[in-house]
Amino acid sequence: MRTPPYGASVVGNRWDLAPRRPPRRTVSVVVALYEQQAELDRTLAALRRQTRPPDEVVVADDGSRRPPTVPAGVRLVRQSDDGFRAAAARNLGVAASTGEVVVLLDADTTPEARFVEHMVRLPESLPEALVVGRRRHADLSGSSVEGAIEDVAPPHELPEPEWLRRAYADTRDLLDADATAHRFVISAVLACSRWWFDEVGGFDETFSSYGGEDWELAHRSWTAGGLLAHCPDAVAWHDGPDAGERGRHPAARLQETVAVADRTSAVGTTWRGLARGPAEVVVTCTPELTDTELLVTVDSLLAALPRVAVRLGADHRRVVGDDPRVLPAEQGVPDTARLHVVVREGLTGDSAAWAGLLTALGGTAATATVAHGCAELHDLRLERRAARWCRPELAPPGPPIDTGLRPWTSRDTLESWLGGWRR
Repeated sequence: MRTPPYGASVVGNRWDLAPRRPPRRTVSVVVALYEQQAELDRTLAALRRQTRPPDEVVVADDGSRRPPTVPAGVRLVRQSDDGFRAAAARNLGVAASTGEVVVLLDADTTPEARFVEHMVRLPESLPEALVVGRRRHADLSGSSVEGAIEDVAPPHELPEPEWLRRAYADTRDLLDADATAHRFVISAVLACSRWWFDEVGGFDETFSSYGGEDWELAHRSWTAGGLLAHCPDAVAWHDGPDAGERGRHPAARLQETVAVADRTSAVGTTWRGLARGPAEVVVTCTPELTDTELLVTVDSLLAALPRVAVRLGADHRRVVGDDPRVLPAEQGVPDTARLHVVVREGLTGDSAAWAGLLTALGGTAATATVAHGCAELHDLRLERRAARWCRPELAPPGPPIDTGLRPWTSRDTLESWLGGWRR
């Protein structure tokens, strides 16, 4: 974890509290490309008309058969054609850039004149912000490459994905984002600080087919304590319909969905029951729990939340037995986890009581006690942010939480729990 190089942070996801006139930072635009020279020409021409001209433009080619032609002053980096490797191409382009803020575009996604100006405002002041612009769609075939996209595209506009527009409206442009909001991030219109891109590790280069790498990056950014924002005024026009309208093969959709599920932990994209992928919630049981307390607590927990990971010491692991969801306490809490529950005394409860832990903190408080002090709940993403800035107030404590979980008592025998007469 590195100290942020500039700027400030905010509580929760309150990017609306960002300073209005942050100092200007150097800006790099990275354009990902594969076999789209005409589309690239249109996008590079649009970048020359920006009200906030980027300090540099880098074109990252994912192995086109013929090297693309770029004008003087535009840097070109290339990788070999080894399948669909957009994630690796974007990483290559960012690695070759020098700006403090990085704006990502695809070659077939042409920005309006104020696109860069709008996209960089938040990352210039909030270096943990991941900002997604508005991608509109139009049939640009046969249109002028040099014409202003604001004039060329609207007469040929195609539908935007309604589910995405509704998501931005329902979350107030992601101001009300939660752990599921990574689904609303598009890498074709994306911006963040270079520091944050490097801090979270860039795109996952193991993605080798269309789609998913942007959701995974946004999920990782959120879990690490980042901010998410949608900037509707930052408009870029995609040449052609949305992927959802292009009739993708079911096998391709399945491959993308599985790839995302194996790499994310949030409800909505990860597995619901299979023990695959990272755990969103990690529970640590302290050594003070008796064997009966431990067995009742862990069994009721995993019955309610089957994808939770449980950290136990060696003696407790021998009591619980083999289960792939049980981790050695010595390993520490995985970086992929969003919530950490420390259980100091036995707990019991039904599925609703355990599931209540997932949303109990509400995204603003970072810690709270549960079940009369038997356990502590920690929002790790807020605690990571507070540690990064050395600002404890970014991870404030909240009031005690009552989700319906109750302390274990001597009447909660294993027999009564398994038999169902004590719940």
